[in-house]
Formats: sequence, structure tokens, C-alpha cells
Amino acid sequence: MVPELLKECEDKMRRAVEATSHEFTLIRTGRANPGILEHVKVDAYGSSLPLNQVAAITVPEPRQLMITPFDRNLISAIEKGLLKSDVNLTPNSDGMNLRLNIPQLNEERRKDLIKQVHQKAEHGRVGVRNVRQDANKRLQAAKKDKTTPLPENDEKRANEQVQKLADRFIAEIDAVTKIKEAELMEV
Repeated sequence: MVPELLKECEDKMRRAVEATSHEFTLIRTGRANPGILEHVKVDAYGSSLPLNQVAAITVPEPRQLMITPFDRNLISAIEKGLLKSDVNLTPNSDGMNLRLNIPQLNEERRKDLIKQVHQKAEHGRVGVRNVRQDANKRLQAAKKDKTTPLPENDEKRANEQVQKLADRFIAEIDAVTKIKEAELMEV
């Protein structure tokens, strides 16, 4: 029972770290990153489709994204989708491609983004702690189980292993947070 529980905890904690890292990619820095367009929807072919399903997104320069539609008739629909989204970037069209120029961040905006990063990091840490708490409750329940009780020594050892897992994954979240902070403070 204990090895399966530890494996399950590790998987859930890893997913919490991955989700936090993914959230960080959605925060716009001074660099061009196609991830900031991930949630943009385009009204095409009678439905609302993600931008990456109707166009290729490339990074020709460090501060520019280029969107090349698979169907040139969709340029105006993509432009409308970008303007409706919360990306806050105005596309420039040359008839075949759309270009998004990423402006440099000012000091105030950098501080706001760092606050967002810290909030998302704390959310990830809470996710890891919740997994730890759930595992500890399950271990306590297994110790009190009448049919096959878990010995107290095994429960203590398992609790320590769960805590080590939680510490490791919280350290990973802290590491990616520091990297994102450094990226945001880069001029």
C-alpha cells in the first residue's frame, strides 16, 4: 500500500509543478513567447478555434511574434480574435502574415508581473501541500484499519517519505519561480 501511495503522491506533486510552470509561460515578459497566445480563440469555419489550429506562430526576432495563417482568408478573423483577447497587443498585417511587436516592460509592470508569479507559485505550493495532507490522512486511516492495520513505524516512515517528496517539489517550484523572476527583471 505504501509504495503505491508514494508513487501516486509523486505523480500528483509533479503535475502541480508542471501546472505552475505552465502558468508561468502565460505571463508575458519582455520576450516573444508563443505561449502568450495559447488562449486566443479565432472564429473560423463556423466555430471558435484556438489560434494554433488555424495558424503557425513563430518568433522571427526576440521581441516579435509572427502569425502565418494556414488559410489566408482567415487573416481578418485572426486579427479580430487577437484584438478581443486579453493579450493587449495590436497586430500589424502585411496581407500574408500578422506581426505582434512585444514592447519592453516598465518597472511598475515588472513588479505587477512578479506579484502574479508569486501568487501562481504559492498556488502550486498549496497544491503540493494538499497532496501531502491527503496522503497523511490516508496513512492514518490505514493505521486504524481493522483488517490490515499499518504498523506505526511504517506509518511514520511513510509520512517522512511523503514530507521529503513535498519538500523536493516545493523546492522545484521555488527554482522555476526564481528563473521567471530573473526573466522578468531582465532589461
